[in-house]
Amino acid sequence: MLYYLERLSEGATSDFFKAFNVFQYITFRCVFAALTAFILSLLFGNYTIRKLLSLKFGQPIRTADEVNKLADLHGKKAGTPTMGGILLLGSTVISTVLWAKSDNTFVWLVLASMLAAGGLGFADDYLKVSKRNSAGVRERTKLIVQLFIAIGVTWFFLSDPQLQIQAQALYVPFYKKMIVANMGVVITFLFISGIIMGTSNAVNLTDGLDGLASGCTLTVTFAYAVLAYIAGNFNYAGYLQVPFYPQAGELAVFCMALAGASLGFLWWNAHPAKMFMGDTGSLAIGGAIGVVAICVKQELLLMIIGFVFVVEATSVLIQRFYFKYSRRKFGEGRRIFKMAPLHHHFELSGWKETAVVTRFWIVSFVCALLGLATLKLR
Repeated sequence: MLYYLERLSEGATSDFFKAFNVFQYITFRCVFAALTAFILSLLFGNYTIRKLLSLKFGQPIRTADEVNKLADLHGKKAGTPTMGGILLLGSTVISTVLWAKSDNTFVWLVLASMLAAGGLGFADDYLKVSKRNSAGVRERTKLIVQLFIAIGVTWFFLSDPQLQIQAQALYVPFYKKMIVANMGVVITFLFISGIIMGTSNAVNLTDGLDGLASGCTLTVTFAYAVLAYIAGNFNYAGYLQVPFYPQAGELAVFCMALAGASLGFLWWNAHPAKMFMGDTGSLAIGGAIGVVAICVKQELLLMIIGFVFVVEATSVLIQRFYFKYSRRKFGEGRRIFKMAPLHHHFELSGWKETAVVTRFWIVSFVCALLGLATLKLR
């Protein structure tokens, strides 16, 4: 919205009005989008915590029967306000609406996807706190709702002839040219669904320790802000030989708003956390990141940039698969990890929570740099 202030500089003779020309630059708006979201998160953090406490939206902790030793480690977190993702989402949406161009359809697609996934997360959190258990929305229901979000995103791309070409192309890291020019409607839908559902659930699984998901979100969204800016800039996209999409540039503003909101949320979510983002935040963040990756055609690069998210989700899949396999094979369920997701394995191996979180942040930061380095390694 504030982008249009740059029109005040058109034909202006006064230095004051000429200064409004800076609003046309994405880099300027990216910085202020991040600052706006960060400040909003700080300003409304205490209010959000008090409100959640007054509504008795405290986090239920799984019992010792469910998680054994982990219940002892996390027992004192019971009652910490959850659904803090409302603060993160609100800060991101307000900042994005203020600083991004309002006629950019990619921005609205990402915001709509984030809010839809956030609505699903809110329902899940509400069921948990109202019933005072960790069950929430059934897993199958979650997947169905995420599938409908993917249907909406697929329809958005395939209903436009130009965007259809973009959506059906497949690019992979380390290669300059597209690998597949047309994946077809069915494969495109399955691909988009896999990205959105996979990313959304991966971030959700990562959100298990104080500050872990919000800190990793910060590095991933910053990396995708860079990728979005490059994809939307004809000169940079041509120089780095990545696909150019005019609308992608504005997603850098969204990504920086989400990064700023994550940093501000981390103020309240750092150990010992005063507030958890809950599924309201984690499902929304994952869904938004997945849609951004689709819009800038860097979906598979998520495997590198979002490596922490990928490993966390993979550890759960491995644990479940091996447990079921060993139960059929040996008559008893066996586990590869002490507990999944992976961060709990390290906790139960003797690492302090703060050590696990800090080291995962370091890995996330390094992977974000490696992901950006692939722009030149082609």
